Amino acid sequence: MVTVTDKASDKVRRNKGYLVFTVVVIVVAAAVDQLGKALVLAGMDPGEVVPIIGDWFRFHLVFNPGAAFSFGTSFTWVFTVIQLIFVVGILWHAPRVDGRLAALGLALVAGGAAGNLIDRLFREPGFFVGHVVDFISVGDFAVFNIADSCITVGVAVFLLSAFLDARAESRGTEVAA
Repeated sequence: MVTVTDKASDKVRRNKGYLVFTVVVIVVAAAVDQLGKALVLAGMDPGEVVPIIGDWFRFHLVFNPGAAFSFGTSFTWVFTVIQLIFVVGILWHAPRVDGRLAALGLALVAGGAAGNLIDRLFREPGFFVGHVVDFISVGDFAVFNIADSCITVGVAVFLLSAFLDARAESRGTEVAA
């Protein structure tokens, strides 16, 4: 016989697992991002373009003081504060997340934010105002990095999770993911 206490303790145990999972994904995402940036910085000069698949996919090393599409270049410190609050907020919220898919989405977003936060804290021109290393260029789209990709994929995964949860609620079932 399963009691309410058993269900509650299972949820606490599962949610602590989501915290561990979230931390691991954040660390891996930020580490892969930083490794990619280190490799590009070691092999390319600023502004250099290296075609990978013709003109469609290339590496193009740039330093971005702003946010997406170089928005807000004179407010680097604001983006640093926002990213710091965001990463801490996701870590605080992780044990309260219901579902592996939602946890994965949030962790990818936080991992991407952490990767760019490392740049803002420790790269030139200085602490808290460092420029983010961007190097992936696809077609005529803005130049971005692995952290930005993690953020984009994480948002998509989180929205998918919310959609599946809402769909399950409307059907009166529970989502396993």
